[in-house]
Amino acid sequence: MSKRNNLILFILTTGVFGIINTEMGVIGVLPLIAEHFGVSVSQAGLLVSFFALAVAISGPTLPLLFSGINRKKVLLLALGVFVVGNLVSIFATNFNVALIARVIPAFLHPVYISIALTAATSSVSQQEAPKAVSKIIMGVSAGMVIGVPITTFIANAGSLELAMTFFAVVNSVAFIATLLFVPSMPVTEKLSYGKQLSVLKKPILWLSIFAVIFINSAVFGVYSYLAEYLEKITNISGQALSLMLVLFGIASLVGNIVGGRVLSKNALKSVVSYPFVLGAVYIMLFLTGQFTGAMVIIVLAWGILFAVGNNISQYWITSAAPEAPEFANGLFLSVSNLGITIGATVGGLFISGMGIQYVVFGGLLFLVLSLVFILLRNTLYNSAKHRSTIRN
Repeated sequence: MSKRNNLILFILTTGVFGIINTEMGVIGVLPLIAEHFGVSVSQAGLLVSFFALAVAISGPTLPLLFSGINRKKVLLLALGVFVVGNLVSIFATNFNVALIARVIPAFLHPVYISIALTAATSSVSQQEAPKAVSKIIMGVSAGMVIGVPITTFIANAGSLELAMTFFAVVNSVAFIATLLFVPSMPVTEKLSYGKQLSVLKKPILWLSIFAVIFINSAVFGVYSYLAEYLEKITNISGQALSLMLVLFGIASLVGNIVGGRVLSKNALKSVVSYPFVLGAVYIMLFLTGQFTGAMVIIVLAWGILFAVGNNISQYWITSAAPEAPEFANGLFLSVSNLGITIGATVGGLFISGMGIQYVVFGGLLFLVLSLVFILLRNTLYNSAKHRSTIRN
C-alpha cells in the first residue's frame, strides 16, 4: 500500500473516530449532562437513543442519495455538519438545542462512514481490501471503547464544555486534513437508485443481513453490561475497573488488525469460525468470570473478537452486494445498530430474569442464530456456484 493511500486511510480513520466519538462519548458523561441542563439522566439518555435512531433511519437511505456526488465533497459536508453541531453543543444552554445539535449531524453519520469504507476498498486490490477496511473500522472501535473513557476523563478533570470541545477539535482536524490532503473522488460509474435498491432482491443479502444482526446482538448483548459484570461478578471497581475497560479497548484496536488479516487470508473460514470462538470466550466468562486473573485473559480475547466481529459484519454484507458499495455499507451500519438495540434489550431481560451472570446466555443464543444464517448463506452461494459451473 502506497504512502499516499496510507495517509488517506489515516485521515478517513480519524474522521470515523471523531464521528463515533461524538456518538458514544456522551455515554460516560450523561450524569454531568443531566446536571448541566437540569434534566433527569433518562432524559439525558435521549442524546444517545435519538442519535442511534437517526443513524438507523438514514443508514439505508442517505448513502444511496449521496452515491452519485463527488465523495470528497460529501465527506467534507458530513464533517462540516458535525463540527457545527459540536460547536453548538459547547455553548448550548437549553437541552432541546443540544439534542437538535446532535440529531442533525447523526443523519450524516452513515453517509461519512459508508463512503470512507468504500474509498478504503477502492484504494487497494481486492485481496488487500479487508486490511484497508480494518483500518477504517479501527476508528469505529476506537470511538466506541476509547472515546468514552477519554471524554469522561476530560469532563471530570476539566468541564463538560471542554469534553464537547474535544469532539469539535477531532472533527475539525479531520475536516482540514480531508480538505488539504484527500484528492477529489468523483464517481466514475454512477448507479441508478433503482439498480442499487435491486440488490434487496438477492436472498444472499437478506441471509447476510440477519447473520449480521445476530452477530451484533451477540456481541453487544453481553458487552453492554461488561462494567456491571466486572463489578458484581468479578468484584472489581474503581481504578481496577477502569483498567479492565482500557485493556478491552486496546485489545479491540489489535483486533482490527487481526480481523483484516484473517479475512484477507480465508474470509469464509473466518466468518464460520467466529460464532464458535466467541462462544468459547462466553462459556469461559460464565465459568471463570469470578476470578480476576482469568478475567484479564478473557477481556483481552473478548476485546480482540469485538473488533473482529465489526470487520466480519462489514465484509459479510458488502460481499453480498458488491455492485452497490455505498448502499451496502449503509445497510451494514443500519443493521449493526439494530443488532446492538436487540442485543442490549435481550441482555437486559436475561439480567432482570436470571441475574447478571446469565447475560452470556443471551449472547450464546444469538451466536447460534448467527451461525444458522451464515451456513444458510454459504449453502445458497455454493448451490448458485454449482449451477453456474454446470451451465458453463
